Amino acid sequence: MGGAVRGAAVAELEIDLEAIAANYALLCERARPAAVAAVVKADAYGLGLAPVATRLAAAGCRRFFVARLEEGVALRRLLHEAEIFLLDGVGSGEEEVLFAHRLIPVLNHPGELELWARYARAVEQKLAAALHIDTGMNRLGFAPEIARALMPEQLEPLALRLVMSHLACAEEPEHPLNAIQRERFTLATAGFDEVPRSLAASSGIFLGAAYRFDLCRPGVALYGVNPTPGRANPMQPVVRLTAPVLQVHEITAPATVGYGATYPVRPGMRVATVPVGYADGLLRSASNRATARIAGVDVPYAGRVSMDLTSLDVSALPGEAVVPGTRVELIGGSDGVDRLAQQAGTIGYEVLTRLGRRFRRRYHGTRDPS
Repeated sequence: MGGAVRGAAVAELEIDLEAIAANYALLCERARPAAVAAVVKADAYGLGLAPVATRLAAAGCRRFFVARLEEGVALRRLLHEAEIFLLDGVGSGEEEVLFAHRLIPVLNHPGELELWARYARAVEQKLAAALHIDTGMNRLGFAPEIARALMPEQLEPLALRLVMSHLACAEEPEHPLNAIQRERFTLATAGFDEVPRSLAASSGIFLGAAYRFDLCRPGVALYGVNPTPGRANPMQPVVRLTAPVLQVHEITAPATVGYGATYPVRPGMRVATVPVGYADGLLRSASNRATARIAGVDVPYAGRVSMDLTSLDVSALPGEAVVPGTRVELIGGSDGVDRLAQQAGTIGYEVLTRLGRRFRRRYHGTRDPS
């Protein structure tokens, strides 16, 4: 049974800001002549709003989307000239905060439109806004017929910057709902001739020119997740998660590993444990299903992911290759996030946004020192 190491070696999350910038450039090229914004909600998908947004701004991005009001306020403190769209819209009592920070609410229903228009009249200014039309997602947005019926006097207090919708099945190019939503969006926006239109997010960009309209809103593709499932990933990898082996068990008798005794082992097998668990965002659903890598060799998760620890079956590697302190790659390579997501039965979005704060974070590339 190998000894444990303490202190110096910790789990480390590496985030490549230059890869994010390169991914933004690639998406701009694919989307041309449409413009490209960046979705940086949820702390830039868990990777850090300040370093990510400032790097994207340095790469030329001028439009950003967030979800929550506090995200918009935080982003405005970082970027003074950018257009910042708030996907959650505007709620009663929030008008002054949006106005003070020059945030652009995405208006999702007539009540929000009335609220924001009333505030615009009160401050005697035309206020920027975006209009969200529901073309088939059935979550947020104006019904197409209600959007088409909006009267000029309802919109007069506002400076519409964007009319948008959201594709439900963009990751599946052959899904019939894609074409249906595109047609609904085209019809619903026919009366907004002077207003830029936006339908495509990450995967929508790759559906073709008919889906790109005037502005595309990629999120997860910026962070290296494959926007074209089933095909080669066109994006550069952004994150790498490694952790040290704490201890290696040499199995000398039939036994099991971890809570619930779900992973049987036999004499001659070896089990290594690393200090990463579901408290760090490593999905418990990856238990007994996912693989990590040591020196390029896939090693399976052995037993259940616990709060602070995960064990790995390293029997396929020679003894000298896995000792306390050996680095294990839990996420890495061009398919790292997608591979873990598939093994855990989820999507890359969840893998990224769950990555915890206990990791030592190391950024490669330009980072705002604030």
